[in-house]
Amino acid sequence: MFLERVNDPADIKTLTLPELEVLSKEIRDFLVQSITSTGGHFGANLGVVELTVALHYVFDSPIDRIIWDVGHQAYVHKILTGRKQQFSTLRKFHGLAGFPKRSESPHDFFGVGHASTSISAALGMAIARDLHKQSHHIVAVIGDGAMTGGIAFEALNHAGHLKKRLLVILNDNAMSISPNVGAVSHYLTRLRTDPYYGKFKGELETLLKRIPAFGSKLATTAERLRDTLKYAMVPGVLFEEMGFSYFGPVPGHDMGQVIQLLRQAKDMDGPVLLHVVTQKGKGYASAESAPDKLHSIGGTVVKPKSPAPTYTGVFGKTLVDLAKKDERIVAVTAAMLNSGLNEFVSQFPDRCFDVGIAEQHAATLCAGLSTAGMRPVFSVYSTFLQRAYDQVIHDICIQNLPVVFAVDRAGLVGPDGETHQGAFDAAFLRAIPNMTIMMPKDEGELRHMLYTAFTLSGPVAVRFPREDGIGAALDVPYQIIPIGKSQILREGRDIALLALGPMVALAENAALMLAERGISSHVVNMRFVKPIDEEALIELALKNIPMITIEEGTTKGGLGSAVLEYLASQKIPCTVYPVGLPDRFIEHGNRPELLHQVGLTSQHVLEVAVSLVGEKQGQNWSNRKTAGR
Repeated sequence: MFLERVNDPADIKTLTLPELEVLSKEIRDFLVQSITSTGGHFGANLGVVELTVALHYVFDSPIDRIIWDVGHQAYVHKILTGRKQQFSTLRKFHGLAGFPKRSESPHDFFGVGHASTSISAALGMAIARDLHKQSHHIVAVIGDGAMTGGIAFEALNHAGHLKKRLLVILNDNAMSISPNVGAVSHYLTRLRTDPYYGKFKGELETLLKRIPAFGSKLATTAERLRDTLKYAMVPGVLFEEMGFSYFGPVPGHDMGQVIQLLRQAKDMDGPVLLHVVTQKGKGYASAESAPDKLHSIGGTVVKPKSPAPTYTGVFGKTLVDLAKKDERIVAVTAAMLNSGLNEFVSQFPDRCFDVGIAEQHAATLCAGLSTAGMRPVFSVYSTFLQRAYDQVIHDICIQNLPVVFAVDRAGLVGPDGETHQGAFDAAFLRAIPNMTIMMPKDEGELRHMLYTAFTLSGPVAVRFPREDGIGAALDVPYQIIPIGKSQILREGRDIALLALGPMVALAENAALMLAERGISSHVVNMRFVKPIDEEALIELALKNIPMITIEEGTTKGGLGSAVLEYLASQKIPCTVYPVGLPDRFIEHGNRPELLHQVGLTSQHVLEVAVSLVGEKQGQNWSNRKTAGR
């Protein structure tokens, strides 16, 4: 087996073309075996096997730099750069990261996880290379789905202007997580599928060279004819006009042709774009036929199926139900239809808008919709909402527009790690005037919060986790939740546990454990990060009850900060201890491991409570209260 002998990119440079093709098959077999066990991004990696082998065959990493966009497709790169022995730890706690990570390998030059960044990063490296008078090559690999992101075109525009020596490889598999949308996608499809482009390219270039260029009128006519023919027939004219030399489209699974074009591009000055067409899920029949469903898969260790639906599923069904009653409700997503909107788009295709990987545009699109009397909901992961922060402030909140943000994956999401944890949305949204932020304790309360959100006249974020629900009733009539009002779940006198979202169940469990130690806990479902329940806080503070805030988000600017800030503004002395995510990025691992690591456990809350109020052994308050009735 050739794969057994490959521990460094240099190991493949002595192989013949037939041997490289055998190596590619071995890598694909290894990926199928490994990812079906560990879980991870499946289809994209199967689709770039030949391309990645060819890149490392032609270029000399880590001298030359290969920058991967998003990183969904970087597993083959990791295998070829000495990490195949660690693949059993992929996406596991303290194991191999699911994305390129600079601290993991000298071959990972840029940490990624969000789309459309590779060309900008690679251009920065090219500028630095030239300033240092170095000569190595820099390659950015970007998928066609990521080309819907505006930052990719900002980078292309700048690179074409600077004329830096830079190779951009457009890996065109017609997919991101969901099928690609938009004019760019249609343009690439046209390039990919029109047989006349390839046939006429060489003949047309020869013809254009023969057009005479003397005499003013004749020259003008020739120029117009040249441009007309060019726009009609030459593939890649969009990229050519941006200053790139365009090659392709080329079949990305034809190892010999890809190597030949990489060598040609390597020797050219200025920016080059190589358009490579691949098949997502190549070599695995199920992934080939359903690339969206097998974009990412779980491993063989699967948790038991919960009888309760996921929060995402409840969001989707609730939105459909509300949209049936209110024709103004429309849904917007940034290439994430699979996140709760599949049923919505099926029932209301004219009221659902997938804008591609373009969160900034999605936010401002919602702003425009709301000014025209619609009630838009932007369905977005917490980690991706970060990309639209300026638009949330400037286009939505300053104008106090009624846009609903359905913030999925709020809190720890596990194996995807630092780039995907939903740690910051509550904090960065809380700083914005006019914003209302709420989070349900269970999937039943999520329904009521969504219903309430559409009754408000300004922006509102409803956060929910990447989890199964707890089995709450879903057939209760919708109720409007009073804005900024918490819910007392358990009355107590020694310590107050102020919890948000899934942490409410953790707080209730901690209260039971504290009761065994004789400590009486006051448990509050806070429901709102902004506005907070000021009346409830003052009541607890005046009773001199210490408070522990519990949130699955950063405590810097989150719920704990909100409580401390308000009580300080009222000059009320009170003990408040925030429990939440620490001031660092949380690595990958499964959610229970990560929660334990950061102290979001009932045991940790118990220990904090005991440290604040002391032990009261033998004085079980719950038992005394019952006996005294």
